[in-house]
Amino acid sequence: MSLVARHLEANGIPTVIIGSAMDVVLHCGVPRYLHTDFPLGNPCGKPYDTEMQLKIVQQALGLFGSAREANAVERAAFSWGEDNRWRDAYSRVDDSNRQRLQQLGEERRALQATRKESGDKRAPMISQE
Repeated sequence: MSLVARHLEANGIPTVIIGSAMDVVLHCGVPRYLHTDFPLGNPCGKPYDTEMQLKIVQQALGLFGSAREANAVERAAFSWGEDNRWRDAYSRVDDSNRQRLQQLGEERRALQATRKESGDKRAPMISQE
């Protein structure tokens, strides 16, 4: 999305990115960025927390009026909650899950190879299986 935002901006369409991967977004050099320190895939807040989501979107839209320079960055005034253990577990590989993750990876690669052999040009999303 960051590269799309840059393209749109270059063609006169203002953009703002809401995201949780600050290093990636800043590397791409977007004009306006609202950072939310949430698990990836949840940039606008917790599922079903419409009040939080609305306030985050409002803050992001406010960047259109408040950003005075290129690559403007703001941080959302929210946290995932008192329980930030998601950060400790996110993408963690250790002795407790290594074997299971390896098994899942082998199964996924086998499925992809089978589909490729049958002529599929693209495997479905993992969530569609």
